[in-house]
Amino acid sequence: MAKDLGKIIEDAINKAIKDRGEVNVLIAGKTGVGKSTLINAVFQGDFATTGQGKPVTQKTREIKKDGIPLTLFDTRGLELEKYKETFEELETFVKNRNNDSNPMKHIHMAWICIDEGSRRVEDAEIELCNLLSKYMPVIGVITKAVSDQGFRAKVLELLPNLKNAVRVNSISEVLDDGHVIQASGLEDLVDLAMEIVPEAQKHAFVAAQKVSLKQKKNKSHAIVVAAATTAAGTGAAPIPFSDAVALIPIQVGMLASITAVFGFELKKAFLSTLVSSTITAGGATLLGRTIISNLFKLFPGVGSIAGGAIAASTASALTIAFGEAYISTLSYVLKDKEISEVNETDILSEFRKRFKKSKK
Repeated sequence: MAKDLGKIIEDAINKAIKDRGEVNVLIAGKTGVGKSTLINAVFQGDFATTGQGKPVTQKTREIKKDGIPLTLFDTRGLELEKYKETFEELETFVKNRNNDSNPMKHIHMAWICIDEGSRRVEDAEIELCNLLSKYMPVIGVITKAVSDQGFRAKVLELLPNLKNAVRVNSISEVLDDGHVIQASGLEDLVDLAMEIVPEAQKHAFVAAQKVSLKQKKNKSHAIVVAAATTAAGTGAAPIPFSDAVALIPIQVGMLASITAVFGFELKKAFLSTLVSSTITAGGATLLGRTIISNLFKLFPGVGSIAGGAIAASTASALTIAFGEAYISTLSYVLKDKEISEVNETDILSEFRKRFKKSKK
């Protein structure tokens, strides 16, 4: 079983990483507009500070970081007098990327950052929006947002090709008089990005961002529903409990996919420990005989399979219970922490507690 389980976990990790994919985002704005602060506020791992960057055009840098399914393209030079030459180079680069036969290579959306304090939209920003919107959806990000005074409406008027504009204050700031301006708008930005990013890149974007637990949970709930549907199909013809090993790849795959969508690193050792700790000595399914006996009481008609078979309703309910307990665990450990601050022991300990409660 150990060898088989190891192969199941390995396959689940590979599939989860493949299904999550990659997302590519272009971020543009004048020097001092707050792009790096915005990037580090939205995405995991101090991306703009510690990510590896390389030039892809004279004024555009590609930034990646191991373990995060995101590539950022940081475009500079909007304040240059010869920005039109910069844009010609940028358009060639973007056009080539987005004409690639592999959608994973495309730039999936662009954010144009405009400082609210400037109270003006530059010609370069207008032309850049017109250029990029031919190839991808574009969001206007109004940075350092503390006093609108109609500026967002002006941005939308002058940049009609934007999908929308979001006012964002990336970090809290304490003024000289002690007044605190709270960070704001980040979750609105993530929600808007989730609406416009291609479906195939949604899991990658959710994993890379650290602002919205809600988005991570929403995508994870969908993974649980899909796994439960597959599990129900496995149990459509009642199968003996001893043969319920057929459910393990489904449930392990679900666990790996949820881990990936939450943005945690997928490690075979961690998943092996997590799975092993939930497999009981007396049964093959991850939730074991105790949960099944409880389900007999909870679901009308399940008692008819008390002879030890698992039917479609039971297989589905087991999978949902396991998946939702895991989502609850990851949500709890991330409630007041970033992923880098959570260790595997925290997850295992909390999951065991929740798993134990589910069996009572």
